[in-house]
Amino acid sequence: MLMPKRTKFRRPHRVSYEGKAKGAKTIEFGEYGLQATSGNWITSQQIEAARIAMTR
Repeated sequence: MLMPKRTKFRRPHRVSYEGKAKGAKTIEFGEYGLQATSGNWITSQQIEAARIAMTR
């Protein structure tokens, strides 16, 4: 892994994505959409699985 030789900390702390979104509740493109109920990281495989499940 590429990394500087000398840093004060190994990596920066991740940003906390907690709470629910307050705006952007309308779907701009298409008929279906995903809405997050909690803050978390998701992978591209999870997004693809959700997309396939919604179009069935």
